[in-house]
Amino acid sequence: MRAADGEDRGTWQGIASILLFLSLWQIAAGLVESRLFPGPAMVLKSLIHEAVDGPLLHDLGITVTRVAISFIIAMVIGTALGIALGRLAWLDRWLNPWLVILLNVPALVIIILTYVWLGLVETALLVAVALNKIPNVAVTLREGARALDRDYAEVAEIYRFGPWKTLREVIVPQIAPYLLAAARNGLALIWKIVLVVELLGRSNGVGFQLQSYFQLFDVSRVIAYAAAFVLCVLLIELVVFSPLERRVGQWRR
Repeated sequence: MRAADGEDRGTWQGIASILLFLSLWQIAAGLVESRLFPGPAMVLKSLIHEAVDGPLLHDLGITVTRVAISFIIAMVIGTALGIALGRLAWLDRWLNPWLVILLNVPALVIIILTYVWLGLVETALLVAVALNKIPNVAVTLREGARALDRDYAEVAEIYRFGPWKTLREVIVPQIAPYLLAAARNGLALIWKIVLVVELLGRSNGVGFQLQSYFQLFDVSRVIAYAAAFVLCVLLIELVVFSPLERRVGQWRR
């Protein structure tokens, strides 16, 4: 009961802090009176206009689709690679230097090289985004694979679990916290990278619109598109990751 009360209190405090920020922002915008520093009321007006009469929903849908595809590619490849590295020491010794290199190569360099080698096409966008995220997922899942409890594996052998049942009943529940951490951090990173890739080489999407309105110094629309983006991320957090986190917590208890 106390934990629930604490969560409710934290939720209301978070809402209060956001409302306070918006109020201070509106007051500051009223004092400055500049089109380069619009208040939340002006941003909301631009957001509604772009959603109803503009391309916001269309471009947001395109960007979300790109994020989803890149996210799935990065998670599948990164998870498989991470588990393999965590269970096979010889493979980890061979590939660890490459993971370190890829983790430290700037995302912008990978994006530019991918566009140069593959062209300004949709495939290049997806490859660039996935390449930027796969090493992070692999490193996180490698630690999860190393932390697997051998006792559970021995129980699975005693009861003659098949490979798929062992994966489903023994391995996945143990690495679920690592999967969740990789997914949550990965999605946050992929959102940002997709915007950069769209800004550099695509003619649609939220990143393209941000570039267009930046060139026009239309700050209210730039913030409106950013706000739509943030709202979409918050929705995914509330609908997908928070319930998953509760389920993982229940299993660990």
